[in-house]
Amino acid sequence: MPPPLSNGAVPEGAGLEKGLTVEEISVGQVHESRVIVTHEMIQDFASATGDFNPLHLDHDYAKTTIFRKPIAHGMLTAGIVSGVLGTQFPGVGTIYLSQTLKFLKPVFEGDEVLVRLTVLEVSSEKNRLWIETACFN
Repeated sequence: MPPPLSNGAVPEGAGLEKGLTVEEISVGQVHESRVIVTHEMIQDFASATGDFNPLHLDHDYAKTTIFRKPIAHGMLTAGIVSGVLGTQFPGVGTIYLSQTLKFLKPVFEGDEVLVRLTVLEVSSEKNRLWIETACFN
């Protein structure tokens, strides 16, 4: 998907015309997407949230920690999941209701994050999906 325009809009032709309906999705269906975490993404996330913890932004400070270099915000990775849900699978029209998170490993600038979504349950009556989400780097 192309990056957003400077005004935050998504360029025309970005493939965001419509998402999948509940009827088009089945239990066990898997969707995967890959994203490389960049320095700019980490800086933009800090600016958007006000989380300027030096662990994420200051190389000298990060050298003094167990990580030895800056790590991406955990919620940046969760935000990537939100982006996949809202633009790829199920796509446009998706409303993200809840999620439980557990961070097992740090994500560093330059890491490729694999987002894997697995459909666990489909409720046509409620127009809802239960999706297991996992990220790997």
